[in-house]
Amino acid sequence: MNEVSSKGRDFRDRLATADKSGRRLWVFPTKPKGRLHRARAIVASFLLAFLFAAPFIRVNGNPLLQFNIIERHFFIFGMTFWPQDFHLFVLFGITLALFIVLLTAIYGRVFCGWACPQTIFLEMVFRKIEYLIDGTAGQQRKLAAAPLTATKLTKRVVKHTLFFGISFLIGNLLLAYIIGTEDLFKIISDPPSQHITGLTFMFLFSGLFYFVFASFREQACTLVCPYARLQSVLLDTNTIVVAYDHKRGEPRGPRALGNEKQKYADCIDCEACVRVCPTGIDIRNGTQLDCVNCTACIDACNDVMDRVGSPRGLIRYSSLDAIEKNKKFRITGRIIAYTVVLTLLASLMTILMLSRTDVEATIMRTPGSLFQETASGGIKNLYNIKLINKTSNEMPISLSIPGERGKIEVVGSDIVVDKNGLAESVFFIEIPKEKLFSPNSLVEVEVRSEGKLIETIRTNFMGPQPGR
Repeated sequence: MNEVSSKGRDFRDRLATADKSGRRLWVFPTKPKGRLHRARAIVASFLLAFLFAAPFIRVNGNPLLQFNIIERHFFIFGMTFWPQDFHLFVLFGITLALFIVLLTAIYGRVFCGWACPQTIFLEMVFRKIEYLIDGTAGQQRKLAAAPLTATKLTKRVVKHTLFFGISFLIGNLLLAYIIGTEDLFKIISDPPSQHITGLTFMFLFSGLFYFVFASFREQACTLVCPYARLQSVLLDTNTIVVAYDHKRGEPRGPRALGNEKQKYADCIDCEACVRVCPTGIDIRNGTQLDCVNCTACIDACNDVMDRVGSPRGLIRYSSLDAIEKNKKFRITGRIIAYTVVLTLLASLMTILMLSRTDVEATIMRTPGSLFQETASGGIKNLYNIKLINKTSNEMPISLSIPGERGKIEVVGSDIVVDKNGLAESVFFIEIPKEKLFSPNSLVEVEVRSEGKLIETIRTNFMGPQPGR
């Protein structure tokens, strides 16, 4: 364990945002600034732009991203996925989970600090509004402790109105990802009585986001998110995390500028890193569950080091091995194993995606139906067909039997499957009696669209005993 001061030695036994009785301690972090914060702001801007634009972008007429859980119909980068593609989702989920494991094993919780929607919205949107309306961390603390006055009431109303407005926007955005932008516009423009369910979910989502970003905040990361717990088994001494260099910084304490005999190391115990932390921890105590790798403490410490004339990097991206043993990052057996398995899974998923057909057909002999004998001496069986079109184009479908073994007669009109749609039909297969050698034969059905073979399906064909 890293050396720490006597102050706060019980940090592993309690949450930084709760007192000894378990009561919530509200965090008033200092407004972050610095090179890394600017980099995070740029990344967050691109991610927010993508997040808000994705449901409205069209690729071949399809949404770039849509996850219609209700109808089990999904669009990912313009490609259509149905329940029949569930195995791809399972494989994608496993691949994504392993990628996060590999990323965490190498870089710790870098995803939390740079790409997690919870962190981006809270730190780059809601806290920015809070700094604008309530002022600095010190002013916010005084305002929270002050009695309710007209000024305080005005600030609270303005701030929380904006908070709920943005939460309402996020709630609508989430609904757009689920039901699509067209249905969302209908809910917004039509009379409320026509979309009670949609409006109910819209306000439920809005209320949930408002609660998370206006009240629950960092506790979503420390109490709810399972990723914080997982990191304890994914990190090791070789993992690169936001780390305090205790060899440089201890013993910590104030220094007198120009005093060559001062007994303290580089850390002047100013607690700038603590005051700027959005989860209220002291990074000098070492890697902790609450740390989301937001890098605010790095910028704050670097600013102080510049002022006192010490080298930057007292708090930096590093590993415990690099700090204590001066070891460079190394590729371990665990990282190699994760990488090999991840590569295999990604390759398998690529192969399955490339071999995925545009139309998926299911043919089943109609349950309970008996074979029929025709006047010409043929045997007919009745079949049901279900077709799913995974493209953004309407597809006419034709069915045939390979060779001259038999023929197919579609009941009703020709089969046409709408774009991203589903179609069902009924058809007969007729085979001459002399070409049947068993009461239960296998027959192949070719599914074609505009002459192009899409799929060949085998199904059972019932007939009389040979010779009858």
